[in-house]
Amino acid sequence: MSLPKKKPRRTAERILEVTLALFNRFGEPNVSTTLISAELDISPGNLYYHYPAKDELINALFDRYERALGELLGAADGVENVEDAWLFVHMLFELVWQYRFLYRDLNDLLSRNRRLETHLQSVLERKRRAMHALLDGLSRSGAMRITGAEAAPAATAMVVVLSYWLSYEYVRDPRRALEPEAAAAATGRGAYHVLALLLAYLDEDSRAHLGRLAAAYLEAQDAGG
Repeated sequence: MSLPKKKPRRTAERILEVTLALFNRFGEPNVSTTLISAELDISPGNLYYHYPAKDELINALFDRYERALGELLGAADGVENVEDAWLFVHMLFELVWQYRFLYRDLNDLLSRNRRLETHLQSVLERKRRAMHALLDGLSRSGAMRITGAEAAPAATAMVVVLSYWLSYEYVRDPRRALEPEAAAAATGRGAYHVLALLLAYLDEDSRAHLGRLAAAYLEAQDAGG
């Protein structure tokens, strides 16, 4: 009796994995359920059995993203220096990259999916609170000086860059920016530009260290490429 119960779960998970890969590669608007079922080598009816509508696929993938994001955002409370901040922001970008179709097609998805619209508003607020926690940690450790009045717009600006960086990369190079081989460079640049918003507030040693972290990371990617 256990096998029939496990098989649908495995099939449903495989459907999500293939759908995510297709959405990331081609963009969600360009991927039909027919293409997904063909890629999986299953009948459309089998696909519809697990996910009766395309929006259900999108929502299921977003749920996975939202859970992973929630686990990651809690790490903001542990940030004490720019190295911690670099790691935290870079991990956020890696998660964004993993679900990059959401950010590549963000405005289009929001216009068609009411559930995503409401949940993404919550996601933005949670990201903003996490950036505030990051700023508080850097301030407590003495790595930066920033007032409460300055912290609010700084946290919001960090969320804006985090949320729209991949759109910027895509506009810069539509043919290659979101391909797998571009992941390391795109996420590294994004992480640096989020934290570069704090350069005016960081102490001299922290500014220099952030520059070294970003340079070392990007040099490693160039060498690897």
